[in-house]
Amino acid sequence: MGSSRLTRIDPALVPASPDLRFEKALWEAGLRHIAGIDEAGRGALAGPVACAAVILPPDPTLTQTLAGVRDSKQMSPEQREFWSGKIRTAALASAVGYASPAEIDQIGILPATHLAADRAVQALELPPEHLLLDYLFLPDCSLPQTALIKGDQRSLSIAAASVLAKTGRDALLRELDKGYPGYGFATHKGYGTAFHLAALERLGPAPDHRYSFQPVKSFRR
Repeated sequence: MGSSRLTRIDPALVPASPDLRFEKALWEAGLRHIAGIDEAGRGALAGPVACAAVILPPDPTLTQTLAGVRDSKQMSPEQREFWSGKIRTAALASAVGYASPAEIDQIGILPATHLAADRAVQALELPPEHLLLDYLFLPDCSLPQTALIKGDQRSLSIAAASVLAKTGRDALLRELDKGYPGYGFATHKGYGTAFHLAALERLGPAPDHRYSFQPVKSFRR
């Protein structure tokens, strides 16, 4: 399996819920530690970018055990919090890695996303044998990788990673909100909502904003 240059996929190939077809193919090839990788926060104006890595056991019944797990964007905050615990319990190993706003400003958002993913992989308690990623490829990682279009809707491992990345990052933004009240970080999680933009205009950027991003750059004082 390898990365794809395609940017679209036939909707008929996207299941109603993420399944284990890609994991099963690798399990049947003799691999046991398959890590799903996904990110959260690439498009935000503040806070880190997060990537999670999740290794599920080679158990086909996980589609029932984790039946409510979806691409995190398709789940409510309450659903994500509930299923994040189920994912951690079911997984052989899981970890979340981050790249800071300063790192994003220094090297750019895509390399910073790669950095966060590499950190998540390195933090796993078990060494993965293959990575399944949501339309992402890690150039500095020597492990075999499969980049899937709409991977968070097709692979249960990737969907599980999307949930852990999102809930982990959201928790950090709630903490950030305590240190910098007035921006609404706990509500919008650093994304460019009307409230956030108005706060930026009124208060100027906080230390955890991404100064290389517009419109943050325009509000620097």
